[in-house]
Amino acid sequence: MIVHSSPYLCLFYPVTAGLQGTALGSDEEEIVLIVFVLIDPDSNKVVNVLQYVVKPRTADINENILSEQCLSEAKLTEAAVKAAEPLETVLAKFESYVRTFVQSGDRPRGMIFVTDGQLPLRQCLHPEACSKNIQLSEFYESFYDLRKEFSSFYHAAEEMHSIRAMVEYLGMLPNPDLEPIEFQAEDVRNMLNLVLRLIADGHKFNQLEVITVRLEPGICSKNEEVDSNCVVRARGLPWQSSDQDIAKFFRGLNVAKGGVALCLSPQGRRNGEALVRFVNQEHRDMAMKRHKHHINNRYIEVYKASGDDFVNVAGGSNNEAQAFLSKGGQVIIRMRGLPYDCTARQVLEFFDSGNNPCSVLDGEEGVLFVKKPDGRATGDAFVLFAQEDDATAALGKHRELIGTRYIELFRSTTAEVQQVLNRSMDPKTYEQQQPLIAQIPQVPLLPQHIITSGTRKDCIRLRGLLYEALVEHILEFLGEHAKNIVFQGVHMVYNAQGQPSGEAFIQMDSEQSAFLAAQQRHNRYMVFGKKQRYIEVFQCSGEDMNLVLTGGIPAQKVLTSPGAVLAPPYGAAAAFPYVQQAQAASLMPAGNAAPLTPRAAAPAAFGFPPIFYWPYPSPPVSPTSYYAGVPPPPPHQAAPTLITQDCIQMQRGCDPQSGSEAVVAFPSRAGAERAILEKNRQSMGNRYVELFMV
Repeated sequence: MIVHSSPYLCLFYPVTAGLQGTALGSDEEEIVLIVFVLIDPDSNKVVNVLQYVVKPRTADINENILSEQCLSEAKLTEAAVKAAEPLETVLAKFESYVRTFVQSGDRPRGMIFVTDGQLPLRQCLHPEACSKNIQLSEFYESFYDLRKEFSSFYHAAEEMHSIRAMVEYLGMLPNPDLEPIEFQAEDVRNMLNLVLRLIADGHKFNQLEVITVRLEPGICSKNEEVDSNCVVRARGLPWQSSDQDIAKFFRGLNVAKGGVALCLSPQGRRNGEALVRFVNQEHRDMAMKRHKHHINNRYIEVYKASGDDFVNVAGGSNNEAQAFLSKGGQVIIRMRGLPYDCTARQVLEFFDSGNNPCSVLDGEEGVLFVKKPDGRATGDAFVLFAQEDDATAALGKHRELIGTRYIELFRSTTAEVQQVLNRSMDPKTYEQQQPLIAQIPQVPLLPQHIITSGTRKDCIRLRGLLYEALVEHILEFLGEHAKNIVFQGVHMVYNAQGQPSGEAFIQMDSEQSAFLAAQQRHNRYMVFGKKQRYIEVFQCSGEDMNLVLTGGIPAQKVLTSPGAVLAPPYGAAAAFPYVQQAQAASLMPAGNAAPLTPRAAAPAAFGFPPIFYWPYPSPPVSPTSYYAGVPPPPPHQAAPTLITQDCIQMQRGCDPQSGSEAVVAFPSRAGAERAILEKNRQSMGNRYVELFMV
C-alpha cells in the first residue's frame, strides 16, 4: 500500500527596513529579515525553523537603514544587518535546503508557502527579486493566504487584517510547545500557533494562490466589457518600455491576458503611459500601492482608470488585425521606416539574414503592413515570432538596412497593433495636427546679480541633497517653512558639467523665516524612495550664495544683452531656480502657464555661470543635458540671419521627398544648439525628425 504524504507547509515571513503590516512593500524598502518555518501537516509538528538576516544594497550607502517600525517588529540591529549576507545568497541557501531535505530522499515531498496575507510574496519578495534580477524558484509562485484560509474555515464575519486579529478572534493562549523557540519576529510565533490550530481542528489548506510571472498574450475587442475596478493607468514610463517591462514593474500581481495597453500620442508615438488590467480588484488595489515606485531611475505614477479607458486603447474591430493576432505568436515586433514598396518577402529575408537569423511565424502571413485608408503604405509593419527567444535575435537587427533605408525595430503589443491599425484607417489621422507645444506666455526672469546680492541673511543653504531630489522634495522636506519661500526662490545648484551638486539655495521672505528654517530643519532626514539622508541647513545671505555660484570669482562687469548663455568657469556651479507656483499666484496672472522648456537668463558677469528657469512643479525627470552657448555678439554686430535653401544640403543620391537625411548649416553654434533643443524629434508631416550636431 502506497501512502501519499501531504506537501510540507512552510511559513514565509519577511521584514523590510521600512513599513510593515498593511503597508509592507509600499515604500520599496529592501528585505532585512526572512523567517521560514517548515511544518509537517500529517503529524502537525514543526520540522525546522530557518531565520536569515539580510543585508540590503543600501547598507553601504546609508548610515541608518532600519526604520523605527522595523526595529519594533523584529529583533534586529544596524550592525547585524550590515554584517549579513545579501538576498540572493540567502535565497540560494534556502533553495539548497529545500532540494536536500524536502524534495529528495526515499519519499520526496513538495512544499507550499503559507503567508500572512498577499503582501509578503506579491508586494515584497517578487518585486525586489525582479529589480535585482534574482531568478526565483518555482515554489515561490504559489502559496496559501492564512487570512483567507482562516476566514473560510471559521466562517469569520469580519475580514481579518492581521495575525493579532485572528488570535483575538479565537481567544488563543500562548502554545507552551513553542516557548523554547527563539523567533526574531514575535508575530511568527503567533502565526505558527494559528497554523497548528487550523490543522488540529481538521482544516485542509486548499485555496491555492498562484503568482503569474509572465504576461500572456490576449486580444481585447471593442465590444468587451472590462471591470473598472481592475484597471490602472501608469505614467512616466520610459518610451522604449515593452508590455513585458511594464508587467515586470507589477511583478507579483496577476495581469490579465493581453492586459497591458501602451498609449500612443496623436502622432502615433508612445507617450510614456500605459493602461494595465488585472485579474481582480484585489490585485488592482495592490498595484495602486506601487505609486511612485521605480523603473531604473524613473519613478512611475499609478492611478485608477476605467474599463472604458482600457477598451478605447486596447480594443479593436479591425478584422485584419484580429486575424493577425489570433495566430498565437509570443512576440510582436514593430518595424518603422520601411520603403513604401517593401514586400513581405523582403521582410522575411531581412530577419533571415546575418549572423543571428530568426524565422517569422507563418511566413508571409506573419507580416502585417500598416496602410492608409486609400491603401498606400505608411512605412510601418508588425511581425510575429513564435518563441520568446526570437525577440532578442529580432531586435538585434535594429537599424539594419532594407535597400538604402535603415529600419527601426521595437517590441510591441497586441493593444498597440490594434491602436495603430485603428488609427491608420481613420482619415482624421492624416489631417493637419495641432503643434505639440502651443505658444505659452513667458515667465518674467530675474537677472542673476539681483538674485544673488545683498548682505541680509534671508536665505538658507541646503547641503547633502540626494542627487535625485527635485523641488517638490525640497518643499516637502521644509514642511511648514515652504510657505515663506519668495517667488522664484528655489535655486538648485548644478556643477560645471550640468550634474546635481547636492546643494540648493532658498530665498525666504525674511531673516526670521530663514533663521527658523535653518534651526528646525538642520540635520533632519530627507527620504527619497529607498534612500534617506540627513540634510544640513544653514542661514546665509545673497552674497554667500553668489560666492558659491561663482566659485569664489567676483563679478567683473554686468552684461545687459539677453539671449546668450556663458559656460561657467571651471569648478563653478550653475544654479537652476524654479518657479514656485503656489507663492507665484499673487504675483502672476493665472493664465501665465509655466514654460515647458528651460530658458536662460542673462548672465550678470562673465564670471557668473548660466541660470535656467524650470517651472514648479518640476518636470517628470531632472534635466540631463547641459547646453552651454557662446557669448553674445557685440551690439554693433547684426543679428544672425535666417537659414535659406543654400544652407541645406540633401544627402548625395537622395530625393528631397524621400525623407532621408540632410545637413543644415547655421550662422552660429548657438543657433544650431537651439534648433536641437527645440526641434529634435518634432514631426514633419507624419514622420518625426532626429537632429544631431555634426
